[in-house]
Amino acid sequence: MTANNTKLQPEVLEAVVIRFVGDSGDGMQLTGTQFSDTSAMFGNDIATFPNYPAEIRAPQGSLYGVSGFQVHIGSVEVSTPGDNVDLLVAMNPAALKTNLRALKLGHTLIVDTDSFNKKNLEKAEYSTNPLENGSLDNYRVLLVDMTSLTKEALKDVSGLDVKTISRSKNMFALGMIYWMYNRSKEHTIDFFNKTFKSKPHLIEANTKVLNAGYFYAETLELIPNSYTISPAKLPAGTYRIIMGNTATAWGFLAAAEKTGLELFLGSYPITPATDILHELVKHKHFGVKAFQAEDEIAGITSAIGAAFAGDLAITTTSGPGLALKGEAIGLAIMVELPLVIVDVQRGGPSTGLPTKTEQSDLLQAMYGRNGESPLIVIAASTPANCFNFAYEASRLAIEHMTPVILLTDGYIANGSAPWKIKTVSEMPAIKNNRIFEVKDNWHPYDRDQITLARNWAIPGTPGLEHRIGGLEKDAVTGNISYDPLNHEEMTKIRAEKIERVKFNIPNQEVEFAQEGDLLVIGWGGTYGSLHSAVKQINQEGYTSIGLAHFNYINPLPKNTEEILSRFKKIVVCELNSGQFASILKIKFSQFDYLKFNKIQGLPYANDDLIQKFKELV
Repeated sequence: MTANNTKLQPEVLEAVVIRFVGDSGDGMQLTGTQFSDTSAMFGNDIATFPNYPAEIRAPQGSLYGVSGFQVHIGSVEVSTPGDNVDLLVAMNPAALKTNLRALKLGHTLIVDTDSFNKKNLEKAEYSTNPLENGSLDNYRVLLVDMTSLTKEALKDVSGLDVKTISRSKNMFALGMIYWMYNRSKEHTIDFFNKTFKSKPHLIEANTKVLNAGYFYAETLELIPNSYTISPAKLPAGTYRIIMGNTATAWGFLAAAEKTGLELFLGSYPITPATDILHELVKHKHFGVKAFQAEDEIAGITSAIGAAFAGDLAITTTSGPGLALKGEAIGLAIMVELPLVIVDVQRGGPSTGLPTKTEQSDLLQAMYGRNGESPLIVIAASTPANCFNFAYEASRLAIEHMTPVILLTDGYIANGSAPWKIKTVSEMPAIKNNRIFEVKDNWHPYDRDQITLARNWAIPGTPGLEHRIGGLEKDAVTGNISYDPLNHEEMTKIRAEKIERVKFNIPNQEVEFAQEGDLLVIGWGGTYGSLHSAVKQINQEGYTSIGLAHFNYINPLPKNTEEILSRFKKIVVCELNSGQFASILKIKFSQFDYLKFNKIQGLPYANDDLIQKFKELV
């Protein structure tokens, strides 16, 4: 190896997609997060996609134990984590085999050659070594003895065992990437100092390995110069990188602060929703009461009790847990209490694909309860706007005195993006239906004449005592009633109350073409993929294609029918078998709905969407 003594100016790129892959214990999530955070501090627009196995610790070197983290950074708008990657870092043969197809031909592959031994090759089901058989000739391959170089860098650091030394190789890879993309190491070194402040030997070890990787890349002849991606032109403001689950938790904190209510979370841990519980537990100083229940039913019923007592009440789950909560959701509908149920969707049915994304809980959210039991259903669409829709779910629940299901999914819950920090004063007002004193002829089911929301009387308030429970209520007194006509009246009132929510939500917007040949419809976490694809195809000259991406599912925005009538064809894209298309067909049967579905536990690929849209027009 000859030292590269000529310092060239970095080549300027608009955007780059990088994927780090290795075993679950190789620290790929940490490596990707550090690179993302550093790039965000530089000012790039960012989208990330963690992809990890369901097993807590899958067998080392196995194909199903590969963990990955993909990051897309740019000086231009970044809507998705990207499809095909510009740089793949593979820490072992299994990681290479399961991810090589995503690497663009002619682009860079970095591998840890130390891991390509006979045992690991067999686990990855390679009959010959791909580093030697010519199968990688169409890529620029950087063969790095990463494990050996890490051990060499740490030979003088005391207090480290063999396992810790080996696991530090992810920082060697990160150091190389920092040099290649002209990134500063300082943010990550600060991270070491804060994380390991009580273990100085770990600070020293990680810093040494990071520097070793950085300077190693600088001397490689195969990397003639580094690259740089200029800061993106984002709207003025203060930003931070935020994950969808964190944004969801913070949205609830903002709603509690805005309303002056205490926040109660009753939940049972379940992938991929658990991080909302983890985040809210950190904020007891804001008056958060977080209860880790013994099961899903206890989680939601404790939240119903908190709502009865006057709290902003939340419960979080994923698809299997939503099924278990069904009866209790019906109770909350019957007693007409504000409650937010967050469903972070994953692949199903049953245990399904716990760490993979899907949109297959929509019909369960709409109809998965006994009896006539309508409620509000809304969906977040990006990691950052999980904040907005957690806040919005709280607003709608309180203003309309009803449960609200907020749908997110594993893709946006675990993904991250820049979020413009908001103050509570910037958030819309929330009208509170609480009453504090007895009025003449008061009844617990007295209603607002516009929204039909009943008043919110808190236990212990003299004169406001009233009965709650799952049995049907008298329309006036709230007492138990088996009267047939009363039951029909109450059923219609509960349905009409949800229908009137359409007057308290925004009209549906259409991006790109406002009328024309094709309307692309999506909902929830597919927004980034659909926006990116429709934007690109419009730039290619297909200017009669519009995008309507829905966040409000039940009720639908009041201008939905008018939008549908403007386009010759409608295609509904969703990560299920066509659930939203079915809902639209029920509501607006006069239109034909084409469907483009994907059920692989993965988001849409940009190229697949573009090809489909071109076929349709």
